[in-house]
Amino acid sequence: MNEQLTNREEEISARRAQRIRQMREEKERQRRRRKQIKRLAPLAAGAVLVFVILFAGVKTVSGISAKKQKNTEKIENTQNTEATGDWEYIDRMEGTGEEGELAAIGGVAVGTINEEENGNSAGSTPRKEYSARETEATRQLGEEIVSSNAILINVGSGEILAQKGAKTKINPASMTKILTVLVAAEHIDREALDDTFTMTLEITDYGYVHDCSSVGFLKDETVTVRDLFYGTILPSGADAAVGLATYVAGSQEAFVEMMNEKLKELGLSDTAHFTNCVGIYDEEHYCTLYDMAIIMEAAADNELCREVLSAHSYTTSATEQHPEGITISNWFLRRIEDKDAGGEVLYAKTGYVVQSGNCAASYAEDASGNGYICVTAGANHVWKCIYDHVDIYKQFLG
Repeated sequence: MNEQLTNREEEISARRAQRIRQMREEKERQRRRRKQIKRLAPLAAGAVLVFVILFAGVKTVSGISAKKQKNTEKIENTQNTEATGDWEYIDRMEGTGEEGELAAIGGVAVGTINEEENGNSAGSTPRKEYSARETEATRQLGEEIVSSNAILINVGSGEILAQKGAKTKINPASMTKILTVLVAAEHIDREALDDTFTMTLEITDYGYVHDCSSVGFLKDETVTVRDLFYGTILPSGADAAVGLATYVAGSQEAFVEMMNEKLKELGLSDTAHFTNCVGIYDEEHYCTLYDMAIIMEAAADNELCREVLSAHSYTTSATEQHPEGITISNWFLRRIEDKDAGGEVLYAKTGYVVQSGNCAASYAEDASGNGYICVTAGANHVWKCIYDHVDIYKQFLG
């Protein structure tokens, strides 16, 4: 039996390593492709321009010869109506400007990069650019909310509706785990949710040593990857988060590198940097509330993340150590569901460290289905954090 388990674990580990290797090879291939396109694009544009000029010249000469036989006065008008060709460079890699295609307006496309090489499968939606902007109508929140920092974004319009210290760097505490599940979800297939992972003493002790919340998994307990996802968000389990990071990348350190790569991809690396996948306080672990709102928006666009962040409760799979599983809950969603917030709060993740107080990121929809993201930090009690979200939503959704 032990030999079978060992073989199973080795098989899962090998498959995971292969996925990571394939992912990195694909990224490198795309990088080389982008570099090649950038190098060849000017040459392609020049070649097309030469062709257009030659074609226009030939057509003009032939037009003059023909018109001389009829009426020499039409020569000038003919020359003025010749097509010259209008070309533009169309940016296709939203937010990065690294990949593109040359397209002719009313002409022939040159140097096109297909969607698969852009990191999207054929027929899928191109990568979304995540951003939000202040407007003249952006409201500055004051003492009407307890939290020292806050932001509310209209997802559809990309407008910051209200804010209070939204661009100040804070420690995001366990809101960090929104990025943890987002990165993990983007690097595994849904079929892998039924894979199993065996908890180690190093992983289970990590949460205890740092005084973190945990699901309650035990050393040598074999759980599913699905359990790790839900365990990371609902009870904010450090054991689940580190286990998930280890499953995806082989170690928390390697996974954190992937998290920071994602921050860079989202355009947040100037103001955000993470050192762990849990949210433990570290001077080099920081972001702004604006950054966290963008991370939440990206997570809300991921199907698996939506499922996990919207779950009010979940029971982990039965194991030898926990024959009936462990029932866990998202207490923010359960506490806010009977409050009048002017709409429905769909997804949420809380956090707490002494340096940032009680904080939370949530996503709500109004009666028309319009999406809003609220992030707060610096409340002195978990209930006051929740009431701030209720009050902010009610002002704009009610």
